[in-house]
Amino acid sequence: MQELPWQSCDNPWNTEKCFCNYSLTDTTNLTSAVTEFWERNMHQLTDGLEEPGEVRWPLVGTLALAWVLVYFSIWKGVEWTGKVVYFSATYPYVMLFILFFRGVTLPGAVDGILFYITPDFNKLTRSEVWLDAATQIFFSYGLGLGSLIALGSYNTYNNDVYRDSIIVCIINSCTSMFAGFVIFSIVGFMSHITKKPVKELAASGPGLAFLAYPQAVTQLPMSSLWAILFFSMLMMLGLDSQFCTVEGFVTALMDEYPLVLRKRKKIFILLVCLVSFVIGISNVTQGGLYVFKLFDYYSASGMCLLYLVFFETVSISWFYGADRFYDNIEDMIGYRPCGWWKLCWKFFTPLICLGVFTFSAVEMTPLTLGKYVYPLWGQVIGWFMALSSMILVPGYFLFMFCVTKGNIKQRWRKMTTSSEDQKPSEREEFGHAGGVGEAPV
Repeated sequence: MQELPWQSCDNPWNTEKCFCNYSLTDTTNLTSAVTEFWERNMHQLTDGLEEPGEVRWPLVGTLALAWVLVYFSIWKGVEWTGKVVYFSATYPYVMLFILFFRGVTLPGAVDGILFYITPDFNKLTRSEVWLDAATQIFFSYGLGLGSLIALGSYNTYNNDVYRDSIIVCIINSCTSMFAGFVIFSIVGFMSHITKKPVKELAASGPGLAFLAYPQAVTQLPMSSLWAILFFSMLMMLGLDSQFCTVEGFVTALMDEYPLVLRKRKKIFILLVCLVSFVIGISNVTQGGLYVFKLFDYYSASGMCLLYLVFFETVSISWFYGADRFYDNIEDMIGYRPCGWWKLCWKFFTPLICLGVFTFSAVEMTPLTLGKYVYPLWGQVIGWFMALSSMILVPGYFLFMFCVTKGNIKQRWRKMTTSSEDQKPSEREEFGHAGGVGEAPV
């Protein structure tokens, strides 16, 4: 079987500092073959954000393929998307189990797993740990992104959403923990090969998926096979997350402008995918990795999501009313959920979001990518990206305050008092559940 392109130092993009013998004890002034493939071949990485460089056409092709897959996953509506999910959601589980049994049989796997399950409470004093934890929960559960609300709107009125929520949370958390065993068994194996502590090899973000794991794969028999299994799993995970997010965005706009968009659903989805593809081209230039880091850190992550989720929970539990929300759930599912959730909605969730947001803001440090520190103007661009969504909350408040009639007290009462609930008619429920494209107007 042909060796992987990042397995040796005999390629045109490799330098004299390249090494592929991972048993070397001193690699201070050397660069691994995996890193050189990632930086010098795949990205042809420039020296910083100020050097965008040329467009990397191979990456443009993969980006286009990703958006084509997203389009054809959702173009026929939520019923078609549900069929796609049967494969895209189950395939990663099959791969996880295969990679798990391969990983735990490798020498050194126990060391990696012990590092994974042994807590280091000193890290709780670092704000980035809390921010990363919040980001992980928000993204894995789809919180603050609108996808859960939009996709949940296709359920029938009496669907047991409480039961479904508990099941999703349990499966999601168990899957994340199980995936940790898969990853750290391989990291422990690399620690055994390189004679380095697991702590030095445990990367995060893209570094784990595209550097640490591919490096470990080169040490396995039939390395090409394990690389195909791993990256196909990543592709399915990414596709699953992406088309659910796009489906949520599309559904929200179609519900807002049904007369204009519902009859032109496929064209509208195509337009959304094309615009997203064009925006994504900024991430696949030679300096695109720096732009990607800006998007990842500022636009839809960490502090931005904490801010939005804080206002979501406050608006529902305090302005709409937690008791009223409980009554709505009871009317839908036929029984009243545990009272613990009311405490979470009213106190625990808002306080945790506010606390982590404040802690992260106070201890914020300049954004970095490896050894590169982002310039001030780059961080300013990042904050503008974050504010593009964050400012909508106070912005809409000021807009409603200006257009609402009456004195200040009357305006506040009208803005913070919701209208009476109306149970959807069977026609409305059937139309929306049948798919946004076919829903009657």
